[in-house]
Amino acid sequence: MKPILVVAGTRPEIIKTAPIIRAINKTKMKSVFVHCGQHYDYNMVQQFIENLELPPPDFFLKIKASSPGAQTAEIMANMNQLLEKIDPSIVLVEGDTNSVLATALAANKQTIPIGHVEAGLRSFDLRMPEEHNRRLTDHMSEYLFAPTERAKANLLKENVWGKIYLTGNTAIDTVIENLPIAEKKSSIMKKIPFETFALATSHRAENVDDPSILESLIHVFSKSPIPLVYPMHPRTRKRLQQNNLLSKMEALKNLLILPPQGYLDFLILLKNCKLVITDSGGVQEEATAPNIRKPVIVMRLSTERQEAVEAGFAKVVGTDKKDILEAIDEAVEKETSLPYTSPFGDGTAAQKILEIIEKSFAT
Repeated sequence: MKPILVVAGTRPEIIKTAPIIRAINKTKMKSVFVHCGQHYDYNMVQQFIENLELPPPDFFLKIKASSPGAQTAEIMANMNQLLEKIDPSIVLVEGDTNSVLATALAANKQTIPIGHVEAGLRSFDLRMPEEHNRRLTDHMSEYLFAPTERAKANLLKENVWGKIYLTGNTAIDTVIENLPIAEKKSSIMKKIPFETFALATSHRAENVDDPSILESLIHVFSKSPIPLVYPMHPRTRKRLQQNNLLSKMEALKNLLILPPQGYLDFLILLKNCKLVITDSGGVQEEATAPNIRKPVIVMRLSTERQEAVEAGFAKVVGTDKKDILEAIDEAVEKETSLPYTSPFGDGTAAQKILEIIEKSFAT
């Protein structure tokens, strides 16, 4: 069997491909790990690779383009050359970023089978570039690894031509594998001055690129009934600076701003917080892991993780400051009994994916 090409371009993709890379390395199968360079600084990439004890990427594409279109084109051109050199049996991509779409397009042009991990997610919100990326990738993929029954149903409704497999989500694999390690290694809680706190994250373009939403976020943080710990994404910091809002946020006394956290430290924050306030899709999944189990307030108009809402973990509240504050008040005052199982799987997704590939490409 020719090597399996595993591609990641961002921090969440590293997290979710880690169990697959580990599973491959326990077999006689060969893999090639490629990082596309969509997230390129230490805190966003290398720190996560080290935290998850992954081998360094075999290839690291240093992408220079900044606009989404140019970035996608540059990754595609670089990946095209790499695919000719490696000639893999299958290309595995995970998620919905520019890296995913660019890699899938390059593989499609060379008729190399594509395996899409986390296939079938739909927000039905076409304002989101991720929605376009995931839909296009699904319709090019020969192997669609759907994390949930809902994702599988979405793919069936769209009449995708590839084979659909229900596997669960590797995000749950990663949390289950790494929280015990994080509890031994992380010292992040020594930096937290609050006994009880909410963990906040925000990075999505449709939120942080809008100055009015940034101002709403500052208002929410200032009026929150519970202190907040806020690992600030580089994109968010940049937009706050551009809109002369960073100093206003930094002045809030009930808010601890942290730099982007490594995966192990973030898991400990997630484990120890009272609730989560986020616009991240991956965090909505991680919060449902059986060893985390935290309520999540989703600062978006829609979510492609509807299963988290239906299971009682997440509540989609939009970006209006009044609605967000009401949801925080409710979460703080009301003790919610959350399920002990995750709607996104039991932690065996990577093994299931690998068994499917091994069976499909056995010679």
